[in-house]
Amino acid sequence: MVTYHSETLKWPVTLNHAQLEQISNSHGLRLRHVHFYLVNDEALRVINRTHLDHDYYTDIITFPYSEGKRIEADIFISLDRVADNAANENETLENEMARVIIHGILHLCGYDDHSEEEKKKMRQAENHWINQLMDKKKEKSNK
Repeated sequence: MVTYHSETLKWPVTLNHAQLEQISNSHGLRLRHVHFYLVNDEALRVINRTHLDHDYYTDIITFPYSEGKRIEADIFISLDRVADNAANENETLENEMARVIIHGILHLCGYDDHSEEEKKKMRQAENHWINQLMDKKKEKSNK
C-alpha cells in the first residue's frame, strides 16, 4: 500500500502502488507499505535535526523499516525544496516531484547518493523510471 498525506499542502503529482512496485520488483524486492508525507521546509528541517542530527534543508528524508525483501517506510518530502529544485533545473513541478518520489523508492532498493559515482547512478535510475512511469501516466490521461 502506498499512501500520501498532507495537512495543508497539495501534492502536485503522485505515483500509485503499481507504478512504484515496478521499481521494487526490478530489484527483487516487494513493495509493502510506504507512506509519503508532504511538508514544508521548516518541518523537514526539524525532522532532519531531530532524527538525523543534520541542521540543513533537504528535499527528502526516508525512514526505512523494511524486513528482508519487503519494503516498508515513511518518506517525508519538502514541497518548498522540490519547487526550488524544479525552478533551478528548469523542470516542471510534477516531474520534479515524481523524481523525488522515485528517489525515495530507489533509496529503499539500495541506492545511495553520497559519492559522485553513486549520485550518477541514482540520477540515471531516476531518469529511467521517470521516463517509464510518467510517459505511461500521460498515455492513460490522454485516453
